[in-house]
Amino acid sequence: MMDYQISIGKFKRKLPLVKIDENTQIASFVLLGDTELTVEAARQLKEKLTLDYDFVVTLESKGIPLAHELTRQTNRDRYVVIRKSIKAYMTEPVVTTVESITTSEPQQLVLDGMDAAMLSGKRVVLLDDVISTGGSLKAAEELLARVDCQVVAKAAILAEGAATQRNDIIYLASLPLFDSRGRIKD
Repeated sequence: MMDYQISIGKFKRKLPLVKIDENTQIASFVLLGDTELTVEAARQLKEKLTLDYDFVVTLESKGIPLAHELTRQTNRDRYVVIRKSIKAYMTEPVVTTVESITTSEPQQLVLDGMDAAMLSGKRVVLLDDVISTGGSLKAAEELLARVDCQVVAKAAILAEGAATQRNDIIYLASLPLFDSRGRIKD
C-alpha cells in the first residue's frame, strides 16, 4: 500500500492512498481519535484566526474533535455541528443537499432549528478537517446564510488538490491528489 506523509507542527502522519475513481487516489486523512494532532492543529488554527467571531461551526463528523478543541482553546462555551441527517430530537431542522468527493451519493446537511436560532445574526468560523472541492463548505455556507448567519472565515487542517489555490480559506498544510499509480497529479 502506498502512502503520503504530512506534517502538522512536530507531528507527522502517514496517510494511505485510497482510490476514489479510476484515475484518482486521495491520501486518506482521519482525525478521529488522533488527540495530539487535534490539539496541535487547533493551536495553529487559533493563531491564524485573528478576526472576531462568535461560534465555530463544523460538519459531521471528522471535524467535530477539531471544533471541540478549537472552542476549548479559545475559551468559547459551545460549537455547532451541521449534521448529515435529520435526527428525532431536532426541532424545525433547516436542510440542504451536497455532493462530496469522498461520498458516492448526495448527502443532506441539516442544522437543528435551535442551533439555527442561536446562530442567527452571529459571525462564525466554518471549520472542517479537509477542504477539497469545496462543495460541502459551499452548501454549509448557503445553509448558514438561510438562517442569517455570517461566515467570516473558512478553515481546515488540510487543503486538497485545487483548494490549495484558493485565497478564501485558512489551512495548515497542502494535500495533493494522486493518479491511479500513486503519482502526484499536477
